[in-house]
Amino acid sequence: MDKIEKNLLEQIADLHDVPQGAYNIRANGQLSSRATTENVDIVTKTDKPGIDIIIKAGTKNESVHIPVLISQTGLQDLVYNDFYVGEDADVTIVAGCGIHNAGDDESRHDGIHSFHLAKGARLRYIEKHYGEGDGNGENVMNPTTVVELDEGAYMEMETTQIKGISSTVRVTKGRLGDGATLIVKEKIMTHGKQYAETDFTVDMDGEDCSANVISRSVAKGTSRQVFRSRINGNNRCSGHTECDAIIMDDACVSAIPEVTANHLEAALIHEAAIGKIAGEQLIKLMTLGLTEEEAEEQIVSGFLK
Repeated sequence: MDKIEKNLLEQIADLHDVPQGAYNIRANGQLSSRATTENVDIVTKTDKPGIDIIIKAGTKNESVHIPVLISQTGLQDLVYNDFYVGEDADVTIVAGCGIHNAGDDESRHDGIHSFHLAKGARLRYIEKHYGEGDGNGENVMNPTTVVELDEGAYMEMETTQIKGISSTVRVTKGRLGDGATLIVKEKIMTHGKQYAETDFTVDMDGEDCSANVISRSVAKGTSRQVFRSRINGNNRCSGHTECDAIIMDDACVSAIPEVTANHLEAALIHEAAIGKIAGEQLIKLMTLGLTEEEAEEQIVSGFLK
């Protein structure tokens, strides 16, 4: 990897070099390097671009890194990744995409990730998106995540859009079996003329399953954000969706939460709050010697932490 790719890797995966354990690094639309372990296999698809990640039943305390790096301007990248997590496994998967665009053409990555968690499996999934570049070209990312949780499975998703993404449409769909749990924590910051749209749909089909979808975002400049969430309670279950956003300058945020109870014992809650930074917060920090800009940055960082 060159210096640019190493910086992208550090931004999206907190890595300074190739990771330990199983990993698959994709750079400019091609496989860069890969490693597997006794319990984690990574196989290249033969019918379309992408990989299958197969984690054996009972695997514990292992991690899988699958970052995507783009430093070639104008590249249009599309991948289909399928994750199969075996019964009673407990693992962490670190994904994400970093784009460095120094040209005038659009650079784009669309990732379709499908997760299949077997009975009792547990997964922590971390995904970061980051863009940079000194050109006029746009950085576009459109991730799609499809989650299938079998009986008693547990999945926690942490998705973060750090900065530098011109446009993104983020789609997440989930289906929960008996006693399954899905937790989604989304963090997004937009600035300038950027646009971000997120769309969650969770079908709570299993008895005593639960879902918690939380989005926190900051919109600056003239950027626009749209947050949609749909939770369908189709059995005895508990579901919660929440959107908290800070708007600054001339930005715009729309929050559209939707809950549907199709069962008498479906307990569903939705919340949405959008507002500016409170003046008293700024004043309190400025009395400590911070400039207004520094105070705003500290508040934003704490809100998205």
